[in-house]
Amino acid sequence: MGNVISDAAAFEPRARAAVGTIDYARTARIPWYVWCLTAAITSQAIGGYWDISWHISIGRDTFWTPAHMMTYLAGVLAGIASGYAILATTFGSSDSAKDTSVSVWGFRGPLGCFMAAWGGIAMLTSAPFDNWWHAAYGLDVKIVSLPHSMLAFGEAMINFGTVILVCAHVNRAAGAYREKLNWLLLYSGGIVTFGSALFILESTPMEMMHSARFYESVARAFPIALIAISCVSSSRWPATTMAAIYMGLFIAGLWIFPLFAAAPKLGPVYQSITHMVPLWFPVLLIVPAIALDVLRRLMGKRWGRWQAGLVAGFVYIFAFVAAQWPFADFLISQAARNRIFGTIYFGYSDPANLLYNPYHFMAHEGPGEFAFGMALALLFSIVFCSIGMAIGNWLRTVQR
Repeated sequence: MGNVISDAAAFEPRARAAVGTIDYARTARIPWYVWCLTAAITSQAIGGYWDISWHISIGRDTFWTPAHMMTYLAGVLAGIASGYAILATTFGSSDSAKDTSVSVWGFRGPLGCFMAAWGGIAMLTSAPFDNWWHAAYGLDVKIVSLPHSMLAFGEAMINFGTVILVCAHVNRAAGAYREKLNWLLLYSGGIVTFGSALFILESTPMEMMHSARFYESVARAFPIALIAISCVSSSRWPATTMAAIYMGLFIAGLWIFPLFAAAPKLGPVYQSITHMVPLWFPVLLIVPAIALDVLRRLMGKRWGRWQAGLVAGFVYIFAFVAAQWPFADFLISQAARNRIFGTIYFGYSDPANLLYNPYHFMAHEGPGEFAFGMALALLFSIVFCSIGMAIGNWLRTVQR
């Protein structure tokens, strides 16, 4: 085990005591367990998208679908990577590895690995629970069921653990090695943003894009990751990069999934399905992300204070509404009914009667209720932008 941890420590930034900074050579390698955790969050993101598409295209025919296996592979990968890092640090002989670790129940390892390990356990525990839930109660009525919430908690722990682990490496590195880690951090942030979009999917279809509930959901889902990771990243456009990764992955799914054949295996079937049904076009998160990046540069050292959170909340929600509101009109129009924007796809259980018209905005709210909801969206935006800055300030200090 001593040789194992010595090899692992060769990839670790050797801190001066516990918190020093090292400029790695251009050939420095990122530890394999960091890559493994990155693969885990990628697996759960792709698996989550695939699973939702499977449900609306085919139905839940069995627990052992490829989409489920892709999702739960994330828990396995997180367990392997985190378990290795924790056991190698605990029982190895490297003082530098122990100096850049935390202690939990007598075990030592990176803080992010402990979080990801618990996330992996939660994910794998949710698997038999989800199977029992379907056997007892039938099909999912909504995405956010009790076992799915447990699964989402595990996924969030793995996501957050991965971000913390990468941030710790970034904070201990400099030079070319730090730049490599910075790109990995932004990629991880893009995957976290992608997962957040999946979790609020039921509140973000095109017919709800003129409702306050839609903007409330977007105000809660995205600001924390965009701002927190931006506080650590050395990139000039960190939030923009993360938003672009999220949107690029969603668009890729929209264009690629319909290329594969599929047919419903459950009823009632209202729509004729011959291929996988993708999820809808992503929200225009890149617009408020650009606004946040510009604001961050304008505010300079004031970025991260509560006053900055207040301003960022206003900028985020107003930039998003300004972009998404007219774009929603476009999505409803005839011009968007093509494979590029994807408003031609429907799940097999979507209604198909003569009165059904999916190309209109749902009128859930009266004027007063809408105004109250938009004020609430603004409040959420301010609160979650402020939380993102608080977490970002903490992430800048993480060394272990």
